[in-house]
Formats: sequence, C-alpha cells, structure tokens
Amino acid sequence: MVVQNKDKFEMGHVLAVIPARKEDNKIPNRNVRIVGGHPLIYYTIKTALASKYITDIIVTTDSDEIQIIAEEMGVQCRKRAPQLCENSVSLDEVVYDAVTDTMKWEYIVTMEPVCPLLKTQTVDNAICFMKDNELDTLISAKKSHVFLWKTDENGKKSPDFNKRMNFALVEPGYIECGAFLVCKSAVLSHKTRIGEKIDLFEVPKLEAKEVTNLFDLQNIDSILSCPNVAIYVNGNSKRGLGHIYRVLDLADEFYTKPVIYYDKNQTKREYFGNISYHLVPIDGIEDLIEHCEKEKYTLFINDVLNTTKDYMIKLKQAMPSAKIINFEDDGEGNLEADLVINALYASGRIGNICGGEKYYIAKRLFLLYEPISIHEKVKKIIITFGGADPQNYTDRLITIISKSEYDNYDFIVVLGRAKENIDELMEFNQKDNIDVLYDVNNMAALMCSCDLAFTSRGRTGYELAMLGIPTIAMAQNELEEKHSFICDDNGYIYLGLNPTDEMIEKTLKKCLLSSKSNRLKLQDKLLEHDLRNGRRRVMNVIRNLY
Repeated sequence: MVVQNKDKFEMGHVLAVIPARKEDNKIPNRNVRIVGGHPLIYYTIKTALASKYITDIIVTTDSDEIQIIAEEMGVQCRKRAPQLCENSVSLDEVVYDAVTDTMKWEYIVTMEPVCPLLKTQTVDNAICFMKDNELDTLISAKKSHVFLWKTDENGKKSPDFNKRMNFALVEPGYIECGAFLVCKSAVLSHKTRIGEKIDLFEVPKLEAKEVTNLFDLQNIDSILSCPNVAIYVNGNSKRGLGHIYRVLDLADEFYTKPVIYYDKNQTKREYFGNISYHLVPIDGIEDLIEHCEKEKYTLFINDVLNTTKDYMIKLKQAMPSAKIINFEDDGEGNLEADLVINALYASGRIGNICGGEKYYIAKRLFLLYEPISIHEKVKKIIITFGGADPQNYTDRLITIISKSEYDNYDFIVVLGRAKENIDELMEFNQKDNIDVLYDVNNMAALMCSCDLAFTSRGRTGYELAMLGIPTIAMAQNELEEKHSFICDDNGYIYLGLNPTDEMIEKTLKKCLLSSKSNRLKLQDKLLEHDLRNGRRRVMNVIRNLY
C-alpha cells in the first residue's frame, strides 16, 4: 500500500522517494544509526509525512531493518535489486526504478536521508516554488561565501575571483546539498531527473547540514539532542545581581541560545549589560506561565531565590514534558523541581538537591588567573560588595578608610550596577589612595593586584577564594547568613550580619598588620576546595536530566 495523504491535491499528486541503502562506504549502517533518539532515516520520513503537498511516500532500500522502520511509520517500502545498490549506480536509476509501476504523480521529490534537520515547511515552499515558476527541476542548495581556486591543465592553482575582500562582502555562490531534488515526472528517466527549465532553491544553513562522515553524525546528534532552554531570573538593589551574573555564565554552557525572562517590575534591563541573548520582560508570574504554555520548553531554569509550590505546579502544568531546575532555591517549591543547585548552602547531594561549593559556577575570566602571591605586608585592599550592597557596607568602609591613618594603604572600591548612590561615592576618587570604580569588566585581574578583600557572603566570596585572597566577609541579609561555606573554618574572616563600624575597623586594622605566615594559612584554607570545576559538575548533572 502506498500511503496517500488526502486533502493534499492542490499541487497534483506528489511522490517523495527516499533512497536508503543498507551499506555506506563512509559510515557503516548510517541510515539506521540512532541520532537524537531516532534512526537517521526517521527524520526524512517524518518530514515527508508532515508535508502539505506530498501525497505518497516510497522508501527504496535493500535493508530489512530500514523496511521495518518505514513500514512501522506507515510508508511503503520497495525492495531494491542488488544491481541498483552498487556505488556506480546513479540516483536517477534508483528513483526511476521506484516509480516505474505507475506514473500517476505530477512531481517526484527525491529526499536523501542525510539532512535530518530539514523542515517540512522548507520542502513545501520548494514544491510551491517549483509549480509557481513552471520548472522542470528544482535542486536544493545552500548559500556559500567562499574564495574558490581553480587548477589548470598544468596543475597550477589560481584564484577564481577578481580581488580579495571582506568575507561578508564576497558575492555568494551556491552549493548543491542532498536535502531534496524535485522534478516533473515527465522528465524522469533512468538517466536523468534534470529537465530544460531548472533552478536552485536555497535551504537555510542549519537545515542543509548533511551527514557525510562520522564527525557530521556527532554534530547532528548534539543538535538534535539539545533541549529548548529558557531561564527565569531577577536581580535588583535588594537581592543583588549575582543571580543575573550566574545565569549569563550558565547560558553560555548550552550549545543553544536560551531565552532569558525577567520580571520588569523587579529587574531593570540594564542590569544584564550588553548581551546578545534574547531577553524577554514579563509582567508577573501569570504572564510568564502564558509564555511557557506557548513555547513548550524542554528545559526551564529558575534563578529567583525562593520558589513557591503553587508557582512550580503552574510551571509543570504549562510544560508537562519539561525538566525544571532551580538555583539557590530554599523555598517549598524546590521539592517540586527535577533538580536544585544550591552552591551557597550546605554540601552534599540529598534527593534532587545538589548543595555546596562543588556546584559553584565560576566566571570564565577567573579560570585564567592563578592564586595570588602572599607578600610580606598588606599594601592594597579591594572592597567589593556585589551589584547592590543593600547594607551599604561600601559607604561605611569608605568613611573608615578616608581617615588619614590609612593614607599609606591603597584601596580599590568597586561599585555594582545596582548601587544607588554611585555619584556620591565616586567623589571619593579625590583621595590619592582610594580608587572608586564602577561596573568593572575584569574583576579577576583587579582582585589579583590586591592583598586583602572585603566582600559579602555570596558569589564574590567564591571568586576571592579561587584566587587565594584573604577575605573579610559580612552577610547582607538573613538569607546570606545561611551561606555556610564562607566561614572561618574555610579561611575567611567572617563578621556576621551587619557588624558595627567599630568591629569592621578593628578587623581591618588587625588584617592590615597581620603577618605573612598568618595570611598564608588563610590562603591554604581558601585553596583547599576545588572551585574551578564547578561548571563541569553542574552541566553534568543537568545533562543527565535529558
């Protein structure tokens, strides 16, 4: 039985012929290899079945396994004679053999099973283009900007272009690809599928990717297996911007381009900086749920602090097939997530929760720098309290270090994007020994120039530990008090939540005068933990979900 798709006769009868041999010289068992969870030939059959205009489908093969796959998917399989499976046999002969029993079709579409990313809409557009332009043959092709060279009869190579220029300005050419070839049945013979009136149809670059070697197979598999990812994140002057910074680092770990949502009532667009990710502002949770219902993401990441059970249930209802991952979630909703990454909380893995410094995601630039050398005396101190600093520790410390008794020390004060009184604090640059900087690009290099640091109990504390910089830390809020890694046992000098100015200054004086040996002991404790491989661990547990 030849499958017929009723209500698809606007174009006349259209047959798709899918040639699929058992053997392949370059990739053994290519057409039945599992790619992205399905045999390679599955994608071509599926594309043809979904077409508006293809009325019939025939798979021509010498393989029993391919025949089973085709028939399970509901399409006819023609057993190909051995002589038609030789390398010297053209596709023209194979296609002609597949349709010789009847020639009721107006168009024949040859679809080789080598372009699994080809979309049905592209095939349908090509068939329409074929009919509208009254063509005899239409061949799929991909656009190519290349500097071609040619070889003459003496073997001498010379450029086949007039002059060199910027690659993007080169006049594009076209290269045939194996996605499809459409021809009128009237021009088909055992020798050709090419008629007098012929044209090319451009296929998008991604869809034109062909499986011609093992590397292609691996590449296509990674593309087909890649989830459709979305991330929801918020940051502001109260909760800080660490969530946003982590999300931007995490997004780069996927071999796709995640959509990033943020609540415009809580988060400003400028907090994300100049990035090329698609940022979508939403107006509350209900608006977010509507987006999720429409897009049907397969992987959804929350980095919004404590989630509620009600919110998580709504997310699951909107995307029943999605895996949901929450970062730094200490709310009741974390029990509903498929995975929770809490790098700032207690260590270990319990159920769906991966906790502790092992799952800290370090910023890329920090991986380029080695731990600092501990000098005989403290000379330079960095003060950095993240993007927001809701306790105004920066202001309090600047008041302290402005005293003349600290004139022999150099202080670098870094202000984040969400700090509210930037202009006022920048005025302290008038002091010779104080540099107030805003929104620094390379914090790692800046930190490495210092002997001592002041910071909050968040991500920056991990960064300083990676660089082995003795650090005085203070919690910004009750939530940060739960961030147990940043403590005295791990090499920090932790002052708790909202210590007095007297305690801050007393600790500062003590650290400024501390011996090299004491600071080396602190550094040794900071460097005991492997914070550099957290990215790999996080992505491993995430990838195990899909």
